[in-house]
Amino acid sequence: MTTFELFYLQIKQNRWYWLFSIFCRFVLAFAFIAAGMVKIVGERFASGLSILHPMGAYLEALHHTGYYYTFIGICQVVAAILLLIPRTVLLGALLYFPIILNICLLSFAVRFEGSLITAPLMVLANLYLLAWNYDRLRYILPYKKFTEFPVIEASRKYNSKFPMLFFIGVTTVVALIIVFARFGFEVMPRNSMQDCKKQFENTKMEGKGYEFCECIHIDGASLQQCLRNFQTG
Repeated sequence: MTTFELFYLQIKQNRWYWLFSIFCRFVLAFAFIAAGMVKIVGERFASGLSILHPMGAYLEALHHTGYYYTFIGICQVVAAILLLIPRTVLLGALLYFPIILNICLLSFAVRFEGSLITAPLMVLANLYLLAWNYDRLRYILPYKKFTEFPVIEASRKYNSKFPMLFFIGVTTVVALIIVFARFGFEVMPRNSMQDCKKQFENTKMEGKGYEFCECIHIDGASLQQCLRNFQTG
């Protein structure tokens, strides 16, 4: 076995890593069941968000795609259900990943604060589940040959040693994502005109900032155009 595979065996026998995998499964499943059911019943996701907002405009257009919108909801619910079933976790994680990665990239592209924190955390949780199921996943990876490495069944007796370094790393990553979501962008469209203007109150950019907010929430211009106006105005 490779060094990684020996390390992987140790992880699979640790109760805390196992509990964390269960936590990831249920949290991810709950998020997609909630989001997917909204689409299946035909309601617009984040219905309180103005259609002039970059994300609101996207969601409004997506809502009007008919059965494609419903199809996305069905895929989300199916991925969630597969995550909840122990024997189909890997299949669920594989279906889940491209959907949540797309949501994450979209959130950053339009600077949507509603999922700037949750989306990247969900991507990381999904990657953890894929890594947790490496013993099955490796058979679809582009390896020329496989080592003598079995599919690992659930352990009857786990090692209870707390992986302090791992959970310090998890806490650090969560903190970094929160800090980036809060301070990573010079300007944010926010979810309303009032919230947008608050980020510029009593600052040197107040005038330009208010124009940016009006560009988004009144004129309904694209985020790129409003950013160009903000940077050159």
